[in-house]
Amino acid sequence: MGNMTTNMQMSYGGHIRAVFALGLPLVGSNVAQFAITLTDAFMLGWYSVEALAAQVLGGMVFFTLFIVGAGFAQAVMPMVARAAANDDDVQVRRVTRMGLWISAAFGVLVLPVMIYSEALLVLLGQQPEVADLAGQYLVIVGASIVPALLVMVLKNYLSALERAQIVLWITIGAVLVNVLFNYALIFGNWGAPEMGIRGAAVASIAVHIVSVILLVIYVQYITRAESLFARLWRPDWEAFGLVFRLGWPIGLTSLAEVGLFASASIMMGWLGTVALAAHGIALQIISLLFMVHLGLSSVATVRAGRALGRGDAIGLRRGAKVAIAMSLIVSLASVVVFIAIPEVLIGVFLNPNETARAEVISIGIGLLMAGAVFQLVDGAQVMALGLLRGMQDTRVPMIIAGLSYWVVGVPASYVMGFTLGWGGVGIWLGLAVGLALAGVFMMVRFWGWSVNGIDTD
Repeated sequence: MGNMTTNMQMSYGGHIRAVFALGLPLVGSNVAQFAITLTDAFMLGWYSVEALAAQVLGGMVFFTLFIVGAGFAQAVMPMVARAAANDDDVQVRRVTRMGLWISAAFGVLVLPVMIYSEALLVLLGQQPEVADLAGQYLVIVGASIVPALLVMVLKNYLSALERAQIVLWITIGAVLVNVLFNYALIFGNWGAPEMGIRGAAVASIAVHIVSVILLVIYVQYITRAESLFARLWRPDWEAFGLVFRLGWPIGLTSLAEVGLFASASIMMGWLGTVALAAHGIALQIISLLFMVHLGLSSVATVRAGRALGRGDAIGLRRGAKVAIAMSLIVSLASVVVFIAIPEVLIGVFLNPNETARAEVISIGIGLLMAGAVFQLVDGAQVMALGLLRGMQDTRVPMIIAGLSYWVVGVPASYVMGFTLGWGGVGIWLGLAVGLALAGVFMMVRFWGWSVNGIDTD
């Protein structure tokens, strides 16, 4: 009762400080994590527009598969947060171990998709030369999906225990490793072979292996949680089932949203290599700011999970309002930036001597203007998702996401882009429609149902 009373009486100022304390390292680690992808796009953009376009497609395939598997890692976060709030260390270990199990198994199962991806991309109407480069990238980078998913499980485990600082520092280290390997292998510097897009794939493997080793060392020897990895080979089917049941709807919800953007990438590919490259750059910029919302969403998940464990309805509501308000401020600031300096943002990704530079910038500016339209609703939907996951409410949000993104968003992108003839801007405005619908219904779900699910007696 003591902890519950203290948290119920926490002021809004106290919640702001608590969100900042956990949010800054989580936002930082998300931004740093995305910086790995961002440096790939930046360096490949300077290498060639064709390599950048191929990485857009290859990265889309990898990330789509990765984000589905990451649903099980994301399930670990609210479950660990709730168990930690009840001082149940045994349950913390059980769900984390089985999160590692499921993630590794998923990574192995999806490897064939990446190995045979070239044929899939050609079937989806992509230009053969771009599909060939993307296929070369995926054959190599596919080897990194298992360590990448294990990294996600350990990051969510540590974040739920509010040990996000180490997650930030390890991720920053991973960015530096990626830059060094990219510089050597993409361009053939320091005596390394010039591998182009294949060099970026090799760098990704190095990054994820280094990251998982460092996280295991930290958990094993610094936190002294030796028992987390003890008898890791032994199955715990009850915990396996708990993680699986909570995780698969999260994975499919993420798939619905990522699939929305993946379908946009496919449609942009129909418009040509230059349009696809412009889309890739604009998407990198949008996604970088989205990482801030995603970090705040993770904070919301942890704090909602702990409030659920304590039965603290007042703390849940106040914390939710603070996190949503912070996300709104970030959205408004990003809109101003997109409108003020779009040419600068797009141009930095391109070699000044690139023959298609002016055309890529022209298309990219239009896409950023469309991206400004959905900043508010994109932030709203990911914040609502984070809060709902903290409440362990994942199946209804999955349905909302599927309907909003695929029944409405994808058709809207096609109609606006091709039927109405608005091109890339129309495709992006269709994204905004799907995101807006999801944002509204998920917020209604949280404030109208889940927030009332805590027993306040």
